[in-house]
Amino acid sequence: MAEFTAFPLPDTADILIVDDTPHNLRLLSSMLMRKGYKVRSVLSGEMALKASQVSPPDLVLLDINMPRMDGYEVCQRLKDSDVTRHIPVIFISALSDVVDKVKAFGVGAADYISKPFQFAEVLVRVEHQLHLLYLRRALEDQNQRLEQEIRDRILIEKALQASEAELMALFAAMNDMILVFNGEGVCQKVAPTKFNHARFTANHDANPYSLADFVNPDQVDEYLATIQTVLHNQQTTTIEYAFDSANLPLNPNQTTDSEEPLEEHTRWFSANISPLSQDLVIWVARDITASKEAEVALRDEQARSEQLLLNILPAPIAQRLKNQTNTIADSFDNVTVVFADLVNFTQLSTELSSTELVEILNTIFSEFDYLAARHGLEKIKTIGDAYMAVAGLPNPCDDHAARVARMSLDLLDYVAQFNGETGQDFALRIGINTGPVVAGVIGVTKFGYDLWGDTVNVASRMESQGQAGQIQVTQATYEQLCHEFHLESRGEIAVKGKGKMNTYWLRRSPTA
Repeated sequence: MAEFTAFPLPDTADILIVDDTPHNLRLLSSMLMRKGYKVRSVLSGEMALKASQVSPPDLVLLDINMPRMDGYEVCQRLKDSDVTRHIPVIFISALSDVVDKVKAFGVGAADYISKPFQFAEVLVRVEHQLHLLYLRRALEDQNQRLEQEIRDRILIEKALQASEAELMALFAAMNDMILVFNGEGVCQKVAPTKFNHARFTANHDANPYSLADFVNPDQVDEYLATIQTVLHNQQTTTIEYAFDSANLPLNPNQTTDSEEPLEEHTRWFSANISPLSQDLVIWVARDITASKEAEVALRDEQARSEQLLLNILPAPIAQRLKNQTNTIADSFDNVTVVFADLVNFTQLSTELSSTELVEILNTIFSEFDYLAARHGLEKIKTIGDAYMAVAGLPNPCDDHAARVARMSLDLLDYVAQFNGETGQDFALRIGINTGPVVAGVIGVTKFGYDLWGDTVNVASRMESQGQAGQIQVTQATYEQLCHEFHLESRGEIAVKGKGKMNTYWLRRSPTA
């Protein structure tokens, strides 16, 4: 692991702490002040916004769960203001789920610390963000000074007769590509910076470069118009563009063993185009390929987080969870719940290793997941060697019982096929019930979408009081299926907590 190198910080840095819990404010303030920081603390988002506008801090430590205005809104409003948009914000919150972190970074957070926090971690992250802040300010100041020096140098070069060696040393320290163009897109000068010192010929005056040497062919007209607009308005503009670096003009004197060869692939540049005179512009292009790749990596990570959420929750519920923070709970008047249990799996578990058990369950339940998706059911969970699913939610439908019936018949067929292929002797016991349920999301660190109600309890009893290789359904489910499926009466059975109930066996139709 690379050793962390601390950059020197100013004697005092202004840190604003926002938390509605006074104890947290006192603890953080005391610890940071002992490190020499200037610390301000407020108890609400409204006070934080006012304090930041009156006297912008260098860094904000922000809690999420606060009354009236939560941390997400505070961060968003800080980023919407020209006065405070560049202030780094570190969230310190007890919310540690990936969804909360994705949402935090989505509103502009620079970092995220989960409670309970360790002060050593807080200090390192605070110092890291302050390092980045001060380095950015230093770089911005340096760029402004360097650009001004370049303009002054080009405009008064002959009059001042400045030292060529000093100017070369100045350029040699820069990593940017610096060019001067006239209004026709002809390159008048190439500054010998680190970026391009080995890429350009020394006698380009005899064979002048043009804008076409530095942008893709289909962009020439667009950026020539940009140059002309800069000259006309005498105002600086900034552009971003992609370019195949293999197309850059090559110095014929460059050897193949150059100390700093330019990697030949598509690179991204951010260019400031500023007027030097009525006829010339300076084009200062910085390679931002690394930051672009980081943006792509962040988008990929966000996509993975989205997919992870979809693997845990139904898509409509996952979308609601991202858009709201209150409890998600819905009532459904008519759905069909199914429980399927591998009857003799417990006995098998004493004969196989844990790895073999998990592999078998994964194989079987993966096929159950496929069949659930195929028939339009929503998998709820697995409970040991039992599988629970439902049809009719979160998107209601009229044929929920038929969907469950078709899937259940396919489950029996699959288990029989699995036994034939593997030599196992599993039997599946299935129970089905139809009726109203309540569905919602539970948990704060590990989300779970679950069902509650008498309908669920009775469906479970249909499974546990059924028979191996059979599908037992209630009277309510029978009434939904009797016109389409073949069912046989089992008669009355005693159901725990319900008394006597008429139940039926779902059979595959002889003509199916």
